Amino acid sequence: MVEQPRMDKGGRPSNDSNPPIRSRRVRLPGNQIFQGVLVTIIFLLLLLVFSAIVNVVWKGAGGLAVSLATEEIQFAIRLSFFTSITSTLICILFAIPVAYGLEHLKIPGRNLISTILDLPMSLPPLVSGVALLLLLGNTEVGRSLAEHGLKFVFSVKGIILAQFFIITPYMIRVLKSTMADISPRLEFVARTLGCSQWQAFIRVTLPLARNGILAGLVICWARAIGEFGCSLMLAGATRMKTETLPIALFLNMSVGDLEMAMASATCLIAISLMALLIFELLGSIIRPDSRRI
Repeated sequence: MVEQPRMDKGGRPSNDSNPPIRSRRVRLPGNQIFQGVLVTIIFLLLLLVFSAIVNVVWKGAGGLAVSLATEEIQFAIRLSFFTSITSTLICILFAIPVAYGLEHLKIPGRNLISTILDLPMSLPPLVSGVALLLLLGNTEVGRSLAEHGLKFVFSVKGIILAQFFIITPYMIRVLKSTMADISPRLEFVARTLGCSQWQAFIRVTLPLARNGILAGLVICWARAIGEFGCSLMLAGATRMKTETLPIALFLNMSVGDLEMAMASATCLIAISLMALLIFELLGSIIRPDSRRI
């Protein structure tokens, strides 16, 4: 007697009549070797980074309190925060309209413009510093700016300009990616409701780009506070004048004062760690917002 298949309410054969198929994960020796190689590479890279950073902190921890109490390190910390915050704020004022224009406006030669704006990101910082020095040094441009109070060579203004020059491509890259994720239809709808293009940008695009702006601010500020090569070429390395934390590290290593150098290095590591923690915190806050949008 042939067993009839079970039927569901719609008269179709029920899935209960089909025996379940059990999937088996085949473990091949090649898979284990591949996974072992990946884990080894990760461990070696982690060991290199962790041991190098911990070694600096360990050697600098002994005289850190004494070094931080010195006027030189305190000056370097204040100058580093002042210049990095100033350059980052100026950077965001330029990067937002540039990123928006390159992403949403039909500008001829956009790819060429983007490539030129990305050049400081790919050039060695020393080369960028030399380029700025040749442009703003003893030239017509440099003398004209100096007459109007904008002397960049061997001055704090030079540090701000060098940091701005280096971090702007990073900010533009982040904001271009953010602007690309914002649909132009949203601005179009806002303009059909009576907004001008400026009002649509301020009320629609800019709030939606908030997450990318915050991420770019943290990334570029951390990059600016650690900037060395371009600042060295343009602003020089003068104690208690153009001495940021990277410059203080360089000067003290040059004369063999390891305690002061390690104090500068430890401060930079702490600042970088703080920036990473802020970035991760922003990421955890941003992700739920992005899902709702």
